[in-house]
Amino acid sequence: MLKIEAIHHIAIICSNYQDSKKFYTEILGFEIIRETYRKERDSYKLDLSLNGEYIIELFSFPSPPKRVSRPEASGLRHLAFAVSDLDGCVAELAKNLLSPEPIRTDEFTEKRFTFIADPDDLPIEFYEV
Repeated sequence: MLKIEAIHHIAIICSNYQDSKKFYTEILGFEIIRETYRKERDSYKLDLSLNGEYIIELFSFPSPPKRVSRPEASGLRHLAFAVSDLDGCVAELAKNLLSPEPIRTDEFTEKRFTFIADPDDLPIEFYEV
């Protein structure tokens, strides 16, 4: 059996680099580690960290095809981020003109959660821990 240590990073391809960069840094609060323009690919790569840990690679490519998220399709379903204060999270999202889904309770853990979508409609979950 493999001995996987942890998730190293999540790679996301966006359709509008500036919109997604603003969303992940200014709204969600990820910190920029480095931003690289790759001329041969006409592509940006933005390395982002959360609490000092490398977590997201945000890529831009010219005219990427749209990925189906809804109705639920095979493949990556959503990204989930742990928050300690879901009500505060929802209030902060509202300040940024984002409308989360109604808060639900996980039937197994009895923890509360909600969803929003990133600029490319990728579902983002906030899970209260």
